[in-house]
Amino acid sequence: MSVLNVNKENFDSVTGSGQVVLLDFYADWCGPCQMLSPVVEEIAEEHPQFVIGKVNVDKEPELAQRFEVLSIPTLAVMKNGTVINQSVGVRPKSEILAMLEG
Repeated sequence: MSVLNVNKENFDSVTGSGQVVLLDFYADWCGPCQMLSPVVEEIAEEHPQFVIGKVNVDKEPELAQRFEVLSIPTLAVMKNGTVINQSVGVRPKSEILAMLEG
């Protein structure tokens, strides 16, 4: 499965799927976000049981505020519309998978 571009218009349909959802809050100008992006994309390809989405904080400030994103990259894991895990900064693939499998 590919990474979804998440915005306020499709947010409810993405997070309300009943599946575990990983949201990657990022910005195009953010170096650490660029380092994390290939890892997130790899997880999306290898683990289709998860919904993987990216939220550009510059284009979606309301979503960033809703999740209290103060630093990027921020990863939020959701299930049934509720955040069950969250981390800030670049994380290795193994840690992200552990967050998802929680």
